[in-house]
Amino acid sequence: MLLHLIRRRVSSSFQSQPSKLSPLRFSTTVSPAERLYNHLQSSTSNLEKELASTKVKLDASCINEVIRRCQPNQFQTGLRFFIWAGTQSGHRHSPYMYTKACDFLKIRANPDLIKNVVESYKKDECFVSVKTMRIVLSLCSQARLADEALWVLRKFPEFDLCADTVAYNMVIRLFADKGDLSIAEKLMEEMDSIDLCPDVITYTSLINGFCNAGKVDEAWKLAKDMSKNGCVLNTVTYSRILEGFCKCGDMETVVELLTEMEKEDGFISPNAVTYTLVIQAFCEKKRVREALMVLDRMGDRGCSPNRVTASVLIQGVLENGEDVKDISKLVDKLVKLGGVSLSECFSSATVSLIRLKRWEEAEKMFRLMLVRGIRPDGLACSLVLRELCLLERYHDCFLIYEEIEKRDVLSTIDADIHSVLLLGLCEQGRSWESAKLAKSMLDKKMRLKVSQVEKIIEALKKTGDEDLMRRLSLS
Repeated sequence: MLLHLIRRRVSSSFQSQPSKLSPLRFSTTVSPAERLYNHLQSSTSNLEKELASTKVKLDASCINEVIRRCQPNQFQTGLRFFIWAGTQSGHRHSPYMYTKACDFLKIRANPDLIKNVVESYKKDECFVSVKTMRIVLSLCSQARLADEALWVLRKFPEFDLCADTVAYNMVIRLFADKGDLSIAEKLMEEMDSIDLCPDVITYTSLINGFCNAGKVDEAWKLAKDMSKNGCVLNTVTYSRILEGFCKCGDMETVVELLTEMEKEDGFISPNAVTYTLVIQAFCEKKRVREALMVLDRMGDRGCSPNRVTASVLIQGVLENGEDVKDISKLVDKLVKLGGVSLSECFSSATVSLIRLKRWEEAEKMFRLMLVRGIRPDGLACSLVLRELCLLERYHDCFLIYEEIEKRDVLSTIDADIHSVLLLGLCEQGRSWESAKLAKSMLDKKMRLKVSQVEKIIEALKKTGDEDLMRRLSLS
């Protein structure tokens, strides 16, 4: 009787308590991307107005998710969504976002999408701003659609909009990059006629176009016009023109331009990139002495060479047949000027010697680095080990490998080199070295080639290390 009473009271107490779990059991959460995508599917008229009513906080992942869901028959709607999202306050599309939109919606393969969207704005009487059109032009720019971009530019007046310098610059750059310089020049002239001032970006786009087309004289003439129109000629633009003359082989003009840059201070002073362009041009023409003179000029102005400068100059000197002793003198000079280390210079020299098939000198230089405690870079290590394996000098390769490991070099020594070295050591009966290398590979989670596993395990049986055998068989 007492037990029955207790059961009744416990039962009634549970029934009287309101359940706190039941609402959660049936609740569903709709993601922002899903809500927006549902609006795209159900929209029948002005899509942008309906999207604005969702009050969803936009971010890159949400926008990507929406356009990723769009099927081919929804690409136009997806594109309108992407453009609308870019006009919302608090959000701005990154270059990566434009790339993803072009990829997901296949804009480059179907350029008519751009025209269809702009025409649909007119048909649906949508509000279109300059920002809207800029986003459309940015999509054209990303997809490299010059003709469609020009078509969009001509549509500005139909929406009572005036194209600005930014809009013109995007279209001019597309045509300049395409090599259609006549249209690019006409657009620049058109800017003047509607009281828009070409800026540094306008000029630089055209200058790049002329340089790419090998019309360096026209590029230089345009650069001189920049200052007349209130645009400051900077080091980047000057260097681009100088590079154009380098490619044309007009080294006399190159030296004149470099001298003119050195006379100026501030915006057009030559930097490491400028000097490296000239050094490389002289080296390619086997005029190494003049390349070294440019390096002296660089030092006199307190401009430090960078790794590319060192690599280009070392390669040029070696291709000229110079001795390694001369390289050592050059390396000392480069390091004294600052900007590059002994490690970078000697590693670069080692790589150059290997590529020039001067293996014995490369090996001597690499061993000299190790003896002097200079840390070689990953590329030099990888190439040296690969060359030793090709020569079947597996034991020497292993000894150098151990020295590299001691210096904790962040190397590019891949699993293939490890596997070839391990198999070579096994075939030459180097059991102790083979076991040590195998353990190192396993610790680095490197996989052996399937075709080599049985041979390696068979060779390592002599070590009697059963744990190693087991780990290798499972790798």
